[in-house]
Amino acid sequence: MNADAEAPPHGCLLEAKFRLGDVPGVRRRIAECAARAGLEEPRLGDFVLAVHEVACNAVEHGGGMGRLVLYRQEGTLHCRVTDNGPGFTEEVIPPEPPGLLAGEGGRGLWLTRRLTDQLEIAVGAVGAVVTLGVALG
Repeated sequence: MNADAEAPPHGCLLEAKFRLGDVPGVRRRIAECAARAGLEEPRLGDFVLAVHEVACNAVEHGGGMGRLVLYRQEGTLHCRVTDNGPGFTEEVIPPEPPGLLAGEGGRGLWLTRRLTDQLEIAVGAVGAVVTLGVALG
């Protein structure tokens, strides 16, 4: 797995490796853990959708599998997703929503940026490291 997939941070609520078939179950577990951490609707649904988009990207573009860590830190709920793909930078996210004529791709990261309070994208030693966060409270 990714070299940037170090030990989970303090406040870890969930750690999971996943492949495509695991994504629905991981999505349910994210929702359960986020709700227990105090995230409420409609932010709960937004956060779960954003994590889902990033996880699907990890599977599709990042070597067929990924790893996520959900943790709480300083009043914010974070999810870090890592993969073994070629990596990418934040510049791939369009400033405006991709149009319908642009094809099927490109909307997930744009949507993730809109649904979360924080979005950080880094290129790890191997693959991408995407960390998203929403304020609790």
